[in-house]
Amino acid sequence: MTKDRITSILEGYKAGALDLPSALDAFKGFPTTELGYASLDTQRELRVGFPEVVYCAGKSPAQVRGIVDALLDKGCAILATRADEGHFAAVGDLEGKLVLDRVSRTIRSRRDPEAGSERRLVAVVTAGTSDIPVAEEAAVTAEACGARVDRVFDVGVAGLHRLLGRIDGIRRARVVVAVAGMEGALASVLGGLVSAPVIAVPTSVGYGASFGGLAALLAMLNGCAAGVSVVNIDNGFGAGYQAAIIARDR
Repeated sequence: MTKDRITSILEGYKAGALDLPSALDAFKGFPTTELGYASLDTQRELRVGFPEVVYCAGKSPAQVRGIVDALLDKGCAILATRADEGHFAAVGDLEGKLVLDRVSRTIRSRRDPEAGSERRLVAVVTAGTSDIPVAEEAAVTAEACGARVDRVFDVGVAGLHRLLGRIDGIRRARVVVAVAGMEGALASVLGGLVSAPVIAVPTSVGYGASFGGLAALLAMLNGCAAGVSVVNIDNGFGAGYQAAIIARDR
């Protein structure tokens, strides 16, 4: 339930286009819709600017289908993360309305760029190609939240000239998301090169002593560059959402 949708219902009732029972029926399921296995927060977009996001991991395909159906019925934009092939198949007949992205493991609404999105630029930068799935989760999330995204992939510190060759474009962004596994050095380097806030995303990419991304996480938390904040390991969604909020026009 969006602000525009609520305004439309109230204006319709005021103008006589909707009688009272019809207006009340339009508010059914607000602020929550109960599905038994899920209690959907249909007021969230009104409060924070973006609808509830569906985390698919741990949910059955039928549950994801039911949640997506219910959110679509309420006119909510859809963003579902950590989807697998079963989840994709469960919403397959809705694919005309949805974009299924196997790289980022997301399901999202088809939507046109928002007005002013060209000013809300987020740069999503990866150290390596293996970091792209997490980076794409960040990029898709930021786009779903109304930002424009520039993707700059495979510019890690093992070949620093690659990053320096793209730095002018990265500096145009309002927010930079740095996605890196291994030793996680990319975030500190970017923090010393750009004036925008940097959101660091450690990934689980790396050999044994990377401990599934823990080494990169600790390195990013202990970096000396100011202006760098850190999200959890492989949390592209959290980084993309935060980046879009920072980049949003107020």
